[in-house]
Amino acid sequence: MHLRKVIAAILIPFAAAVLIGLAVLWPGGAPPHERTGVGFDRQTQQASVTKVVEVSCKEAGASGVPPTGDTSTAEGSSAVQQENGTCKRATIRVDSGKDKGRTFTEIVQPDQSRQLEEGQEVVVAYEPSAPKDLQYSVTDINRRLPMALLAGIFALAVVVVGRLRGVMALVALAISFMVLNLFILPAILQGSNPLLVAVVGASAIMLIALYLCHGLSARTSVAVLGTLISLLLIGVLGSLFIGWAALTGNTDDNTGLIHGLYPTIDMSGLLLAGVIIGSLGVLDDVTVTQTSAVWELHEANPSMGWRGLYRAGIRIGRDHIASVVNTLVLAYAGAALPLLLLFSIAQSSVGTVANSELVAEEIVRTLIGSIGLVASVPVTTALAALVVSADRPGVQPAVQPAVEASAAPARGGKGRRRKR
Repeated sequence: MHLRKVIAAILIPFAAAVLIGLAVLWPGGAPPHERTGVGFDRQTQQASVTKVVEVSCKEAGASGVPPTGDTSTAEGSSAVQQENGTCKRATIRVDSGKDKGRTFTEIVQPDQSRQLEEGQEVVVAYEPSAPKDLQYSVTDINRRLPMALLAGIFALAVVVVGRLRGVMALVALAISFMVLNLFILPAILQGSNPLLVAVVGASAIMLIALYLCHGLSARTSVAVLGTLISLLLIGVLGSLFIGWAALTGNTDDNTGLIHGLYPTIDMSGLLLAGVIIGSLGVLDDVTVTQTSAVWELHEANPSMGWRGLYRAGIRIGRDHIASVVNTLVLAYAGAALPLLLLFSIAQSSVGTVANSELVAEEIVRTLIGSIGLVASVPVTTALAALVVSADRPGVQPAVQPAVEASAAPARGGKGRRRKR
């Protein structure tokens, strides 16, 4: 009971501080800006491909033959192939917006990765300042139906296997997205400190998700406390090494566009915020698993002290560490696979690749997150062992009532005896 009071004395003020942080930093919506027409910052509409006919690339005017006629380069050779190849002329109908029903044509070259087919649903970009026949262009394929179907299959699998706990997990997932879209992103765009916003937002997500999915109990509180300590460690290490390695957080077109639209945003702080939020999901998994393992060990052997519980729990945690760290590294490597292929094609050395800021960001992100994961295992295991070992079986009176003594043989002598 004393340890539970200590945990409550820590978590209740922490939860109050999170609520105050949400109230103070609440943005009230992202600030407006003039669209640049670059990347994701474009007006888009839904459209459909109504007709596709094959035409000569030369007749369609899609030839890219170099003026010098040099075919020794990859670009020149590709241009000659386009000159002699067959292109597609697609007719596109706009299905949404003020120009609904309007049609335009687009030439698809044979070497383009995205080929259009009749009846296909697409996304088109709209540029009002362009000439009328060039205002619309196809930017992507409409993938809403397969994505929605996949999300439905995922939700069904979670509910069927997890039952009520699965439903609560889906509710927590929806709340996490709401916190991300309604608080974290708009608050950063409003100019608030990205690190502070990430800490408050991640803490709110952690409290809501863990207590909603696992209930209001000492077990969940231990997992929350272990996650909190690990997040603090990740924040300290991230702040130290991101600054020491001089990582700017501005490494690609998307971050460059954000910096151009909102110059006041601290991009290195945004990078650190991403590290904290990205580590939270895996931390929840580790801390909840370790806490549950210690609780189950105690249920199996209530006489085991906290040292025995810690040693048994840490053995489970070592297996968890090995699998989780490997998963985290492979996840980042998979996301950066095209970039790693480019370095491989250029035959760059490992040191050169690791020193580039684009790769160094992922290395720092992975290692800091992994250190936090590794640290969360002994911290959470020790907390859980201390709390659960404080529970002792109730002491029975020295003299049992005569009625109970006489009733014991009626159960065939198989009644459970409590340890004194």
